[in-house]
Amino acid sequence: MLFNSFQFFLFLPIVFVLYWFVFSKNKSTQNVFLLIASYVFYSFWDWRFSFLLAFSTILDFSTGLIIEKADSHLKKRRWMRFSILTNLGLLAYFKYTNFFIDSFIDLFNVIGIHSDPYTLNIILPVGISFYTFHGVSYVLDIYFGRIKPHQNIVDYSLFVSYFPLLVSGPIERATHLLPQIKEKREFGYVQGVEGLKLIIWGLFKKIVIADSLAPVVNEIFQNYQNHSSITLIIGVIGFAFQVYGDFSGYTDIARGVSKLLGIELILNFNFPYFSKSIPEFWSKWHISLSSWLNDYVFTPLALRFRNWGRQGVFMAVTLTFLISGFWHGAAWHFVIWGALHAIYYIPSIYSKKGLKSMVKKKVELISFTDLPKIIITFSFVCFGYVFFRADSLLIAFNYIEIIIIDFISNPAQLFLLPMGVKIVYFSAIFLILELLIFNYKLFSKKVFWLSLLLIEIQFCYDLFYSVDIPNTFIYFQF
Repeated sequence: MLFNSFQFFLFLPIVFVLYWFVFSKNKSTQNVFLLIASYVFYSFWDWRFSFLLAFSTILDFSTGLIIEKADSHLKKRRWMRFSILTNLGLLAYFKYTNFFIDSFIDLFNVIGIHSDPYTLNIILPVGISFYTFHGVSYVLDIYFGRIKPHQNIVDYSLFVSYFPLLVSGPIERATHLLPQIKEKREFGYVQGVEGLKLIIWGLFKKIVIADSLAPVVNEIFQNYQNHSSITLIIGVIGFAFQVYGDFSGYTDIARGVSKLLGIELILNFNFPYFSKSIPEFWSKWHISLSSWLNDYVFTPLALRFRNWGRQGVFMAVTLTFLISGFWHGAAWHFVIWGALHAIYYIPSIYSKKGLKSMVKKKVELISFTDLPKIIITFSFVCFGYVFFRADSLLIAFNYIEIIIIDFISNPAQLFLLPMGVKIVYFSAIFLILELLIFNYKLFSKKVFWLSLLLIEIQFCYDLFYSVDIPNTFIYFQF
């Protein structure tokens, strides 16, 4: 079930009314209802994968209790490893089996051993990357003594399967979400209005911005051989706005829906394209994943390599970004995308100022002196997007080669901008408006209703003139 579908527009009001007007007297009944609603929501994709979700949930819940009761550290470690390996094993099977098969076939062909291509017909369960990380962090936090295991399986199951964040995040922590699930919730008018505004703005970013850019970006990347270098550059910039509008739009809707239910989700985007460095970008883009990787991958690796000094930090950063790339997709172009960001990030290891920029929470007022840094950072991010968006590593390299060769042969094309630049121009205006609206509290009634009107116009247009509506969210594939 998509957030931008008619099914969800029917599903959410039904859940809201039953949640607040039928089951609100008892917190436990509310949680049971939300758990059932979450599994119904998830089953709209493929009901069979609900059993996989339930298995992962029961495994981690049971493991947490066993670790707490184990009478030796060895037993605790064995059960922790069993749970982590089982979770990651399931993720690897569904997400990476075909990747490893194809990679081994290519390797054998290189050394002269020819094999017939063979892949399994494996369907990737929606959201498996996200709910797997929920369970893994829960078990690790118990193992390291950061939290106590939860005793109520209904509450824990709701933490893992909570429908606003189930299929595309943000990646929540037990320390933040479980206490809210355990407490009795009361509907607040202000919180409800904020939730509706987030939903409207998220739909605006998805339907009006991302879905409008998608045809232009898709055409450029699918026919990159036939375009000039400036058009290819416009395609990458367009994708930058598309993926931001799509993914941050989803998380805005998720946060807004959750606010309607009296539960606060963590902020996942904090105006990342206004970042003045790559470390700052990663402190503002997909914050829940960045912080998860920092706590459960980078920090343990940095401690393991601490005797190596800065070289150890270098190794930890590189491995963390490679894992981030591999998490995003089972393909080498995602791995290269992760490697690129590791290279971008490395200078901050030798700069205390660069590392401190990671902990900034608020977007400061931008001055003209910041613009060069913002443009340079955005350019680096966009260069990485070539590998992120391309269908293969070969296409990504060909895409970049055409940009370089064509631009060298015809630099005057910079002044002959294609029509697509208008879309990028208006998308940039949208980013500035978003910064002003939310960071400086300018979400007025006029902006609210204008956003709603634009959503309705775009949605009606897509309904009557397109056969591909509703468009799925990009991060569902991860």
